[in-house]
Amino acid sequence: MQLPLKTLLIDDEPLAIARLRRLLVPYSDTFDIIGEAGNGAEGLAFIEAEQPDVVFLDIEMPLLNGFEMLAKLTTMPMVIFATAYDQYAIRAFEENSVDYLLKPIEAERLSRTAQKIRNLVEHDGANSRNNPMSDSLMQLLAQMQPKKEIHSISVKTGDKIVLVPLTDITHFEAEDKYVFLCTTSGQKHLTNYTLTTLSEKLPNTFLRVSRSAIVNRFKIAEMHRHFDGKYLVVLADKKATKLTTGSTYADTIRQLLDL
Repeated sequence: MQLPLKTLLIDDEPLAIARLRRLLVPYSDTFDIIGEAGNGAEGLAFIEAEQPDVVFLDIEMPLLNGFEMLAKLTTMPMVIFATAYDQYAIRAFEENSVDYLLKPIEAERLSRTAQKIRNLVEHDGANSRNNPMSDSLMQLLAQMQPKKEIHSISVKTGDKIVLVPLTDITHFEAEDKYVFLCTTSGQKHLTNYTLTTLSEKLPNTFLRVSRSAIVNRFKIAEMHRHFDGKYLVVLADKKATKLTTGSTYADTIRQLLDL
């Protein structure tokens, strides 16, 4: 990568883009503005087609906001957030993006951004195309995405696919390489999920209690102290199933269940 850097401005406010263009004029040796986009969808198309080195990015935009747009990119340019977001959110951006600018953008603050970019390019040279912060930025975006709400888990019974409501599920239990879904009526169904995948997929009403079990906390009938900081969980199902928690999960269980 060489200076000046191919630069894209993305903001749904024409006045904001016009102001940023004016502020960037003294830094033409650093930023070569090759285009503008008025929303995330336009920005996504432009980035994929033109592969800019740097993107000045607003967050709140129609069609696709800044986070949604970044999550869809196949390659990540250097990202400079230009945002009116509050200081608490900006702390996360500061750690994971190349830089951030709080609107209204000030000329003095922009000069520090330009210097930071020049230092990155001079330090990384030809390799600076590989933005060292792109991985952490993508991780931040993943964390900020809300979980998709689910209400049931699909299982196969014979030739049928059955949707089991989460409210009917007492727990999931791993046996060897298989994970089973268990219901209040005592039924047991083989699933296609791992416990790790289920932990990410399920709402926080489900609690990982050991390496081999996830329980629906609304289906816990009793909790008994066990050996070595463990607990014995009695479930409110037809069998009054008993599960022993893992010692490494004890603190989490106590906090979540207020024990």
